[in-house]
Amino acid sequence: MDTLELLAHPVRLRIVHAMRGGRLLTTSQLCARIPDVSKATVYRHIDLLATGGILEVADERRVRGAVERQYRLRQERAVIDAETMESLSLDDYRRGFAAAMATLAAEFNAYLDRDGVDPVADLVGYRQHAAWLTRDELEELIGELREAIAPRLANRPTADRARYLISPILFPAEEPSADPTEP
Repeated sequence: MDTLELLAHPVRLRIVHAMRGGRLLTTSQLCARIPDVSKATVYRHIDLLATGGILEVADERRVRGAVERQYRLRQERAVIDAETMESLSLDDYRRGFAAAMATLAAEFNAYLDRDGVDPVADLVGYRQHAAWLTRDELEELIGELREAIAPRLANRPTADRARYLISPILFPAEEPSADPTEP
């Protein structure tokens, strides 16, 4: 299975999100972080991610006669590179977007299902804006977003940090008009 196929699945993508920040987690710990997915499903997808090189075994120990493994995310393998992006078909883009949206919806529902959630106190937000941009302005915006977000991706989990899902989505909502005054 190639990286795109491994990452274009909602459960596998949720596992990857849970592993970010240099975490070492067991399958049981991952199951606890994704409680709306059956344990058998989580185990199966962890195995696929490990076999595909996205996860690696960081440690093993015996627990009541069974081997318990701690996994680590191989960050450099958990990305779709620019060369691969250029070779994707439109159906690949559809499939990837659908997996990303399914992941986002599942993560949001799991958040709302937790005891004592408070979206206002947690600063939950989701907004959509339509902006008219030239290609240069779009590239500048993307650069600014990267500059703002990228340094925070290296943050490690601590007692005072919560894991937030940040999902910028950019695409042209309509074709440029030949007549700039056309609504």
